[in-house]
Amino acid sequence: MSKITTLYRSILSKERGTVIKEWGGRISVALIYPNYYHVGMSNLGFQVVYGILNDNPAIVAERAFLPEEEVLSIYKKTDQPLLSLESQTPLLKFDLLAFSLSFENDYPNILTMLDLSKIPLMSKDRGEDYPLIIAGGVTTFMNPEPLANFIDCFLIGEGEVILKAFFQTYLDIASSSVKKEKTLRILAEEVEGVYCPSIYNVEYKGDGTIASFEPLIPSIPTKVKAARQVSFKGPLRRSRIITPSTEFSDTVLVELNRGCGIGCRFCAAGYVYRPPRVIKEEEIFTSFEKILAENNRIGLISPSVSDFPGIERLTSYILDIGGDFSVSSLRADSLTKGLIENLNRSSQKTLTIAPETGSERLRRVINKKLTTEQIIEAIILITKMGFFHIKLYFMIGLPTETREDIKDIIGLVKSIRHYLIKESKGRKRIGRIKLSINCFVPKPSTPFQWFPMDTVDSLKEKQKTIKRALSGEGGIGISFDVPKWAYIQSLLSMGDRRVGQMLLIAHRNKRDWKQTFRSSDINPDFFVYRAKELNERLPWDFIDHGIQKSYLKEEYNLALASIESPPCNVGNCTICGVCT
Repeated sequence: MSKITTLYRSILSKERGTVIKEWGGRISVALIYPNYYHVGMSNLGFQVVYGILNDNPAIVAERAFLPEEEVLSIYKKTDQPLLSLESQTPLLKFDLLAFSLSFENDYPNILTMLDLSKIPLMSKDRGEDYPLIIAGGVTTFMNPEPLANFIDCFLIGEGEVILKAFFQTYLDIASSSVKKEKTLRILAEEVEGVYCPSIYNVEYKGDGTIASFEPLIPSIPTKVKAARQVSFKGPLRRSRIITPSTEFSDTVLVELNRGCGIGCRFCAAGYVYRPPRVIKEEEIFTSFEKILAENNRIGLISPSVSDFPGIERLTSYILDIGGDFSVSSLRADSLTKGLIENLNRSSQKTLTIAPETGSERLRRVINKKLTTEQIIEAIILITKMGFFHIKLYFMIGLPTETREDIKDIIGLVKSIRHYLIKESKGRKRIGRIKLSINCFVPKPSTPFQWFPMDTVDSLKEKQKTIKRALSGEGGIGISFDVPKWAYIQSLLSMGDRRVGQMLLIAHRNKRDWKQTFRSSDINPDFFVYRAKELNERLPWDFIDHGIQKSYLKEEYNLALASIESPPCNVGNCTICGVCT
């Protein structure tokens, strides 16, 4: 038995809920998360897809992850092809490799894993004997183009809908021994949300912008409609495998709602997951009774858990039957005394709030719909109710940001620290503040898609300003994004197919991006630092999320005027176009 096999079997021995299937007569799918095991297994979407695939009796789905350094060195030393976790089968032997993509900075890992699997990186170089390479996940909803030369087929949309439709068609094709080129054409013709890059041609203007983006076959749609589960019913989206080796150790993650109706202009999830949808309370309670019989700890996942209707009753129910829970982020203006009381009874001692900016002006620009007074009131309420550490998310480099806005971050943090100390008077312990300062990266299909990213040097200077002002304050810890990696993320977020060539060169250069940029025919600043024209064709414009581009332009203009717009009124308005 090889050392890799021993390590993989050790991982499996600690899991509950793993699916082991015989391969005979089934389509084999390697579900791949292009990052380490503990990162992938902390991702609810990845776990849900694993369950959806294995619930299909015609499919055997196994997992694969980026090997950590110790295991990676063994692979390289032995020249052994990358193996799946469940049966330790080479990925090369699967019918399909399905990448689950949540973060653009994982894209280089895709090429690493294909290389380790002894599979050609470019789709044009893979013949009939190689697996079909497909990809899905939120980054493919936004902009799959930087990966267009490496992926045979993207599944654009929500997994519950598109996976069922894709495999209904694919299983029919597989039984008739159709060649890969025809397989892709049939999938693109028949399955809503399927995008096969090789069937489309892109032409560029002299200034580098896109002149045209057209299918090569008349029967292929010009626009790819993202699949979504508008009728939000069916089984809860929950963890299928429980393991201690994740960020949420031995916790069942459960999605309470999808999308967000606030309309923050920087947030892709608030646009590509429209309309916002909520699981019905009766479905939640019915499912939680069964979940808590299996596992006593639940992680409640939502863009803002405090916005979920009935959250006080739900968390009380979990605690009253002997369970425990944790929550993702909270909105300062929707926190209640009852929810804080329940959080105080739980084991969670760090609460996360995202002011995003220090100034109310900039919060109006981003459409946050949150005042400084509401933030302070939330801090006072939290501190009065019990002992908690506070994690605060801020962004720097936002459109229209000034030096005063950076000073306002410092001022707001100091005010929060002041109230933590004041409201904790007489106690032995005072909660700490954990600051997470992130660089703004423009995202496709949002009103901020036309804005450039702030420069790396400017972001570094803003980080230094914040660090200098707060480093002497007690009880405050700060973590910063690395601006050069935010630059790479922005490049991979906003780029077109030509960025794929940079990705390939970076892989060959062992991820030396400086060397890659020096040798590139295309200036990466074109994608990262250039303000885009409102009427230009963007690389992702072929994806139809149901949102009218005119609406995004209006939101862009409102941002420049520092004017907020109302939140979603689902089913009762047609402003953005999704509910028409």
